[in-house]
Amino acid sequence: MHEIPLWRVALRALLTAGTDLHVETAGPGEVGRAAGTCLPDVYVLDLDCPGSLGLLTEIEALRSGRAAEDAGSLVILTKGERPGDLRRAFHAGAGGYVDKYGETGDLAAVVRKVAAGGRHLDETLAFGLLRVAESPLSDRELSVLGLAAEGESVAGIAGGLHLAAGTVRNYLAAAIRKTGARNRLDAIRLAKEAGWL
Repeated sequence: MHEIPLWRVALRALLTAGTDLHVETAGPGEVGRAAGTCLPDVYVLDLDCPGSLGLLTEIEALRSGRAAEDAGSLVILTKGERPGDLRRAFHAGAGGYVDKYGETGDLAAVVRKVAAGGRHLDETLAFGLLRVAESPLSDRELSVLGLAAEGESVAGIAGGLHLAAGTVRNYLAAAIRKTGARNRLDAIRLAKEAGWL
């Protein structure tokens, strides 16, 4: 799964070269269609592509609607620079983590291993997974900080979430304090780097 069509074609070529793997590709909004043609044994998702979290949400929805034995496994391709995204993939049930800058010849073998119920973790990604930490921010603090990241004013956030402006300021102050940031912009930057936003 990838948002960029050229990369989907390249990934399909890599997975099918010299193998008997049947590969369907999909972009945003197409995962259900691609999965509908056959029950996937494995979903392969580039976690660093634009729109990857939306694709991950589509995959989660499809997998949650099926029995465990028919849900399909999940392999993640990543650089591992965003520990929050790795955490999200872990919670989505990813069984394979492949370093995009590693050896490409092993990808089909990893897909087969994960499809058979095994697990795979490239050692270059191990440190990134060790850095995975739960967000110190509450759901409400994250939603307020997320709206601030989109450029919403305190008044706009308050109106959108049906809160008082003072309450929004308190949530923003808590987010700044909990992230160890200097100000609101720094808190947004830190939360994005950690993959919480």
